Amino acid sequence: MARANLAESIQSVQRVLVVEDDPDTLGYIADGLEQNGWRVATADDGDSGLLQATDQAFDVIVVDRLLPKLDGLSLVRRLRERRVQTPVIFLTALGAIADRVSGLDGGGDDYLVKPFSLVELNARVSALARRPALGAAERTVLEVEDVVLDRLTRTVRRAGAPVDLLPMEYRLLEFLMLHRGRPVTRTMLLEQVWGFDFDPRTNIVETHISRLRGKITPPGASPLITTLRGAGYVIGGTARPHA
Repeated sequence: MARANLAESIQSVQRVLVVEDDPDTLGYIADGLEQNGWRVATADDGDSGLLQATDQAFDVIVVDRLLPKLDGLSLVRRLRERRVQTPVIFLTALGAIADRVSGLDGGGDDYLVKPFSLVELNARVSALARRPALGAAERTVLEVEDVVLDRLTRTVRRAGAPVDLLPMEYRLLEFLMLHRGRPVTRTMLLEQVWGFDFDPRTNIVETHISRLRGKITPPGASPLITTLRGAGYVIGGTARPHA
C-alpha cells in the first residue's frame, strides 16, 4: 500500500519505503516523513516489503527487524543478494549491541532503536539519501566552501592555509563533509565516528565539535558547522539553525 505525498510541488521529491507491521507506528512514521517532504510507500510484512523494494525505485528504505512472513534482517539480506543497493535504516526495538552489529553486517546502512524521535529519524533518512552513490564515497578530495579535505594525505586546508587536526577531529570533519548540507545527529556521530561501545552519556561530541569549529574558523569568519537544536549538526548547505 502507498501513501500519497502531500507536498507534490516540492522539487526533486524523494521516495522512501517504510516496512513496519504495527499500524499505529507505521502511520506515525509515514506522517512524519510526509511532513518533511518525502513521498512514502508502506508495507506491513516482510514479503510485501521485499516485493516493493525490488520492483520499485526508492531513495531510502526504513525496515523493522520483527516482521511477519519475512523478518527484516532476512529482507535486507535478500535485497543485497539481488544487488539492490538502496540505503536501509533499521528501526527496531532490538537495541543490543549484537543486534545492531548483525543488522549492519546483514546489509543495513544505519540503525535506530525504538522509542525514537521523528526529528532524528528524518535526519538519518535525509543523511542516507544524501549519501554519495556507490563508489562516490571513495573520492579522495572533499570540499565545503573553501575547506578542502584530502583523504589520501589526510590533510585539511581552509582558504589554502593548512589546518592542524587531531585524528578524531579529522574523522569528525570527514563524516560531516560526506553529509554536507544534511543534519547528522549526536547519536549518529557517536555510532559512526566513535563506535557503538562508546558511552552515550558523554559530552565528547560537543567537545570535539567546539574544538573543530575553532580550528577551521578563521577570526571574523562565520562558522561552517551549525548546531540544529534537537536535530544535530550540519556543515555547509542551507539548513537553518533553530533559535
